[in-house]
Amino acid sequence: MSEENTASLRKEAASHENTKGSTDLSLETDDEPKKQLPEDMYYEYEELYSRPSITPDSDIPENLLHLSYSFGYDSARRSNLNLLDDRNLIIVAGNLLVLLDISTKEQRYLRSCSGGGIGSIAVHPSKEHFAVAEKGNQPNIIVYEYPSLRPYRILRGGTEKAYYFVNFNHDGSLLASVGSAPDYMLTIWDWKQEEVMLSCKAVSQEVYRVSFSPYNPGLLTSSGSRHIKFWKMAPTFTGPKLEGVMGHFGKHVATDIEGYVEVPDGKVISGTSWGNLLLWDGNTIKVEICRKEGRNCHTGTVQPFSIEDGQLMTIGSDGVVRVWDFEGINTADSDSDSSRFEIEPIYEMPVGRKVCLSSVVKSSQADSFVWFAQDSNGAIWKLDLSFTHTTPDPECLFSFHAGAIQSLDVSKKSHLMATTALDRYVKVFDFLAKKELTTRRFNRRGTALCWAPSLVNQSGGLLVTGFENGVVRLLELYNPQRQNALSGGNLEGDAKLRLKQAFKPHDASVTAVAYDRNGEILATGSTDRTVFFFTVGQKYDPIGFIHVPGPVTKLEWSPHSHSENRLLILCQTGHVIEVQCPDPAAQRPTKTFHLPDLPRKSFRFRSIKSQIKREEEIKRRQAEKEKKEKEREEQLQQSTEQEEDEEEEEELPPIYIPDPPSPLYCGFYSQPGQFWLSMGGFDSGYLYHCKFSENQEEDADHRQDEPFDFLPVHSNTDDDPICSITFSSSRQLLLCGMHSGSIRVYPLQSQDHNLTSMKAYWSISVHDNQNGHLRHICCSHDDLFVLTAGDDGNIFSFSLLPSEDLQKSLQRMTAKLPSPRVGLENETLAPDIEDPAAYSIETARQRLESDQLRREAEAKMAAKQKKLAELQKKFKQVLNDNQKLPEHVRLKPEELLQNQRFYEHAERLKAQKVMEVRKQLAWEQERCSIALRKLQDWFRDSLESPVVTVVAISTDHRVSTYHLPTRTELPTQLRRECTSSQSNGEKSAALEPRKSKAEPATDSSKENEEEGLPVRVSSLAKIKLGDRQEERLRKAAKKAEQARAKIEKRKQEWAQIYAEKPNVDCEDPQDVQAIREARENIADFMELRRTRVNTESKREDLIGLQENIHAKQMEMNGRIVALRDSKVRLVSRLHTQVQELQKIQQRLAAHHRQPLPSLPILLPEETPEKRLQCSRSTLERYRVLMEQGKTFKEEGKAVSLLEELEKDIEREKEKEEQQRGEEGSLTLPASEEAVMVEELSELEEELQRKEEIILLYEQNSLLEQMEKSVSQFDEELLLLRSQKLHLDFQLKLADLRQLTIFQEMQLLKQFERREESLQEKLNTCRKEEQNIKSKLEECNEQLELRKRGIGKIQEREKALTATFQASLGETNKFEDFLTKVFKKKVKRVKKKEQTGDEGKCVFIEEEEDSDEDSEEGDDWDDDYDSDAEEGRAALDESVCPSGCEPKLFDNTLQLRELRLDLEEQLAEEKKIAEALKRESDALAKKEKLVKGNRKAVEDDLELINREKQQKINELDVVVPLRLHQIEYVTDGSMPSDLSQALVLNKSELNRMQQCIKELQAEKLQQKERHRQARQQHTKLLRDGRDMTTEIQALEKQCHELMMAKFGRVVDLDAVQMLSGNRRLEELKQEKLIKEAENEEEIKEWDTKVEEARQALMEATRTNTDHLRSMTALLEQKKELELKLKSRQRKMGQQEFQDYRSRVDEEAIQKLQELVKTQSQQAKALRTEISLLSSKGGHVLPPDQARLPPLAPLPTPSINSHAGNLPHNLKH
Repeated sequence: MSEENTASLRKEAASHENTKGSTDLSLETDDEPKKQLPEDMYYEYEELYSRPSITPDSDIPENLLHLSYSFGYDSARRSNLNLLDDRNLIIVAGNLLVLLDISTKEQRYLRSCSGGGIGSIAVHPSKEHFAVAEKGNQPNIIVYEYPSLRPYRILRGGTEKAYYFVNFNHDGSLLASVGSAPDYMLTIWDWKQEEVMLSCKAVSQEVYRVSFSPYNPGLLTSSGSRHIKFWKMAPTFTGPKLEGVMGHFGKHVATDIEGYVEVPDGKVISGTSWGNLLLWDGNTIKVEICRKEGRNCHTGTVQPFSIEDGQLMTIGSDGVVRVWDFEGINTADSDSDSSRFEIEPIYEMPVGRKVCLSSVVKSSQADSFVWFAQDSNGAIWKLDLSFTHTTPDPECLFSFHAGAIQSLDVSKKSHLMATTALDRYVKVFDFLAKKELTTRRFNRRGTALCWAPSLVNQSGGLLVTGFENGVVRLLELYNPQRQNALSGGNLEGDAKLRLKQAFKPHDASVTAVAYDRNGEILATGSTDRTVFFFTVGQKYDPIGFIHVPGPVTKLEWSPHSHSENRLLILCQTGHVIEVQCPDPAAQRPTKTFHLPDLPRKSFRFRSIKSQIKREEEIKRRQAEKEKKEKEREEQLQQSTEQEEDEEEEEELPPIYIPDPPSPLYCGFYSQPGQFWLSMGGFDSGYLYHCKFSENQEEDADHRQDEPFDFLPVHSNTDDDPICSITFSSSRQLLLCGMHSGSIRVYPLQSQDHNLTSMKAYWSISVHDNQNGHLRHICCSHDDLFVLTAGDDGNIFSFSLLPSEDLQKSLQRMTAKLPSPRVGLENETLAPDIEDPAAYSIETARQRLESDQLRREAEAKMAAKQKKLAELQKKFKQVLNDNQKLPEHVRLKPEELLQNQRFYEHAERLKAQKVMEVRKQLAWEQERCSIALRKLQDWFRDSLESPVVTVVAISTDHRVSTYHLPTRTELPTQLRRECTSSQSNGEKSAALEPRKSKAEPATDSSKENEEEGLPVRVSSLAKIKLGDRQEERLRKAAKKAEQARAKIEKRKQEWAQIYAEKPNVDCEDPQDVQAIREARENIADFMELRRTRVNTESKREDLIGLQENIHAKQMEMNGRIVALRDSKVRLVSRLHTQVQELQKIQQRLAAHHRQPLPSLPILLPEETPEKRLQCSRSTLERYRVLMEQGKTFKEEGKAVSLLEELEKDIEREKEKEEQQRGEEGSLTLPASEEAVMVEELSELEEELQRKEEIILLYEQNSLLEQMEKSVSQFDEELLLLRSQKLHLDFQLKLADLRQLTIFQEMQLLKQFERREESLQEKLNTCRKEEQNIKSKLEECNEQLELRKRGIGKIQEREKALTATFQASLGETNKFEDFLTKVFKKKVKRVKKKEQTGDEGKCVFIEEEEDSDEDSEEGDDWDDDYDSDAEEGRAALDESVCPSGCEPKLFDNTLQLRELRLDLEEQLAEEKKIAEALKRESDALAKKEKLVKGNRKAVEDDLELINREKQQKINELDVVVPLRLHQIEYVTDGSMPSDLSQALVLNKSELNRMQQCIKELQAEKLQQKERHRQARQQHTKLLRDGRDMTTEIQALEKQCHELMMAKFGRVVDLDAVQMLSGNRRLEELKQEKLIKEAENEEEIKEWDTKVEEARQALMEATRTNTDHLRSMTALLEQKKELELKLKSRQRKMGQQEFQDYRSRVDEEAIQKLQELVKTQSQQAKALRTEISLLSSKGGHVLPPDQARLPPLAPLPTPSINSHAGNLPHNLKH
């Protein structure tokens, strides 16, 4: 910007500040409207933008780094694309605003003014301005003019930390902004005047977007994290306010809403995170929009962005633009419970693969279909959305990295830069020519990158890149168009990246790669906690790897200044490892690449930051203590007394060690064995100087090492750690990349490894302060450029020289692209590793041996298979030869079978074929099984449970289950629901007349509000009051209204209190309630008999009884079946025990054997379900019988198949029992029955006896167990049998009860029709009664409101009278006359509208006597009759008398009109109240009549109920009784006739006896309460009399105070309701006007005085000049006298004396004349000054002191008296 423009901007800014100051002053004094900011006011950009931070008193230049170019794009930022015109795009890049030329790709930049970053940008609809909302503490919004880029307006105070989004409204007059945490403030700006119109908190969540509705300027919408909110600028009494309503998702899942569009009818269409659209109507979701068959509109997030020509356009994260029918969506309505509306898009445009569209902006040209789209994957697209046949394909205008930059490095020989990011791209840039050379995409994300040094690759074209899957790739960069050219030529054409080698040393992300100082070894580090070494050559061969304690952050080889070649490994966990460079030629094991014997040193960082802070606090406290001691000593020297005040010292900060440890960001060597570290987290803010400890034998995971020195990083970077560090090639500059995204440069001295000269610094914010952590910073090979890359995706290049100097130094230099290697075109492409499951180098070596064995086994298997095929061929040949032989010579198949395995193989093949056949017959099998299941359902499952009979084992007792059919569900619930719905309908019908009960109250209140009394009567004064006076009068009127409202409220409260006051004869509500409850709940048998019984209740009782019977039977069946199952288990256990017993008896002698018990068997009736279970043999027998049955039918015989089948089954069971009996019979072998011939020894006999005793014990134990089990089972069966008999007894009683209920139900059916008709009549009567009652209550409420209205009108009449009395004043001689005029009855003139001939409205006056005046008015006329008679002849009431103020007379007439209006309103209200009273009486009579009808119907129902009860009582009921239950005894014996006996429930009888006792106790309690109530009544009467006396005393005191203050008893309410006196305000205003006129006249006189003073000063100045001239003449005179004296000495004495005396006399005479003249002139001047000072009444202005009197002037002044001066003084 030029100097002239800068000067003009400064002047305009200064004038703007002055204007603002004067405006504020005027607002404070005269309440004038704020002045508008001038349209041509601008700020100066040079004074606004953020500048670098430089250490004070340092020699670092401000322009140390100059921005050269931006190679990145923060595509993940929301709405980071805007269009200024058809050629320029505007985007945010960290702390910069980039203006990007679409055609030339040139860039212009604007820096952030706060230095805290940029939050959002918005372009004005006219494209003449754009707003930049910044971040930082109290950030501003700066509006720039385009294309001049001058700051036009600055909006301050909209949020605390940062702006999320800004947006202009449709016409560009307003700007909306929304802030971030913690305030989330939504602000509406009048941006041209830099004023906040409205502001409020949006939500407590992140807001993505806010916008004005283009159709309704008063509506706004905001959306964000899991919310959408709808705003309205609503006008209120105090001005417009923002009202917001949060959108309710309802049954939909809450989602993040990235975009939305407003609809003309007020609806909003928003996107979702799952890909569908939501149509919002109000604050609820009307419908969800999806595609056919429930498909989503887009895959992933969807954003609607425009409605044009009846079409809705949407974009999605799937990279597709779709167009929908807007009318169909706007009128959509869901037809199902899912609230979804299905629709298909009209058009769609896929932009490209792997495209994620996040925002679009439209071209500014009219009728253009061109849109520009932001791709979150790092691109900017140009789209033509015309959707015609000639529509061009989407065009990618720019392509950048997407996401955080993972690595950056520069070429060691040229101005080339390589980057990689998580978007899987590797890009190469020429930062000198400011363009991208080449890019290549891989299948995995790039995580590390290194440019090989010149020692490795002379051409400088080798890149080493690491990826997230652990793969390392060597890439060659060359110019493909220079195959035969020498390296180092100029760039021509595109570059190319070619894969040279790929290997996988790690199983996780590669985080660091580094060449050693000799270029012979490559080291790679990974998050898998390993570091791998490779030999460098034409092919990189692995050397080995080592394990490290944590994920690797950085690898640093020792420089050439160190004696040994070592590698410094920095781990994220705070561990630092130093290892010796491995020897590539050393022999190592072949099974693994692990290098366990590689020498190493380790260091584990231990936090010392808390200790540093503690020491700093100690030093600070020590300094303060010394300062206080010095001050105390100075005070002691001045005072004699000594006072010692000991202050308690605060505790020092504790020593804190973070857990988990702080992360390690970066580090570098300082000296051999020493290094610097930069930590994050708690330990940030320092550079720590560390060294390896001598005790290296301790485990590195448990050792804690502390730094031996540290350096603080200046400028409040305690929470801003250094993320990356690099040095210039001369090591004179230390460049740091900060966590906050800023660059920091430290000048260093040469060879300063300990950083002692690291003091002054230069810092500037470049990347985003929150998300742009600067992790990569590099210097170019010639130190002319600095390259940075951050987590915000931005890449910047800076030059260390100004652009002019840089162009001169690089005028003949261009970036050199390496030439391809010789023979490169003949080489095959290196194999790449694309398999995600590929082995790493170590894993591949470990599995190499197993893979070798597997390959050998596979080779052997292939050889065996080949040999087997040859044998099979030979065997077939043998079979053919065998078949050709004669039959007697031919070999049989069995003879040919040499190996059983072949047979087994054939069997397996046969089984497979059988399985295939089964699969083929599966359908038929399923059909048969379904048929069988249907038969079972029909015949077997028709019974809920088959009859099971369980028989005892040792007795003939048995117990059987109940025969229960399958029970269907009874529709009782449906009947209950119908009954409940009917009852609900009756209730709702009863409540309908009560809906509009409160409506008249609101109407009457509105009427009362409209008819409010204007207490202050408007004056006819011609003086216009000022705003303050009007405001004062309004406040007085408002205060009077508030007092009136307060009095009215107090009266209502008193009325409510009096209304709630109980009558003298009223009863206690608690007692009334208790009596009512007693009457309703008293246990009277007759009252209980009144309960009406109908058919429905009896049917429900019958159903409930049946269900109870069924449940009891099912429970008993379950117990019997469980007993049967226990018998089955018992029989099985007995069979097992019998087998054991047989085994024991086989080893016993015959005489010791006891007979075996008979085994129980299960009878067929115990397992009836087995009768329907068929085995395969049974089915086979059935098939045979079926065939025989066909034969018999052919022979004419009739045979039953089932009978034959049952007989066969019985015969088979008999055979099985016989076999079982034979097996159970004890048969001894013949050898045991024979007599032992051989004699046994004593020991053998003893052992035999011992074994015999054991066997006998076992035999007896088994027999006892079997007997005990059988007896226990029989006991359980007997118990269950008795319980079943008891249940049978209860079931019989239940059957009798069921029969009785059924009879009662049949009896009630006879009365059902009559009862229903009466019940319908009763419901009609009740409904009618309820309606009448509601109308009566409504009428009473209206009547009460009318009475209150009458009271209010009467109060207003009183207030009007009080107003009239107040307007008269205290001593008014026309008070009686004006009172007569005010209270006179006059004829009122009513105006009626009548349509004339010409259609115009003509008012016809009609006179009407005011006969309906109030009684109070009549009294007033009577009171003033006597006074009127006296003054009737003197004064006319229709004319204002002389001496009376016309305004007061007119005011009286107006008040009289208001009084007459109130009297008419009062008469009207009384008429309405009388009509309501008549209507209320009529409704009361009608209610009484309806109540009588209802009572008659209820009596008829009661008669029918009694008749029903009588009929029911005549039914016989069977009640079984035991003898001990009969207490009806006569003469000590039970009579034979029990017809006179009464059957009672014993528990009910006991309850009634207990109730008698309780009632007696309650009676005594009530007597005691009555006595206490009488005492309380007496006390309340006494207190009432005391309070009455106190009230009278207070009233008397109040009257005395009023007489003392006012001189009479006044109405305090009327005094409080008095409003301001307008006449007084008018007089005050007139006084102010007069004062202003006088002030103007004073100012004029002051001006004249000032002019006179100026003339006086001019005269004084002239006189002063004359005095100076006189002084010069006097000096000249002295000189002449001296000369005269010298001459006189030469002349004679006498002659000299005569001459001297003559000259002296002449001089004296002249001086005397001069003094006389000056005295006259001074006197004249003083007279003139006094006259001028006394003109106008003021001597001098108030702020100036009076001038002192003038002293006599030595010389005359130049004025009109100048002519009297001597001639010699005029010159």
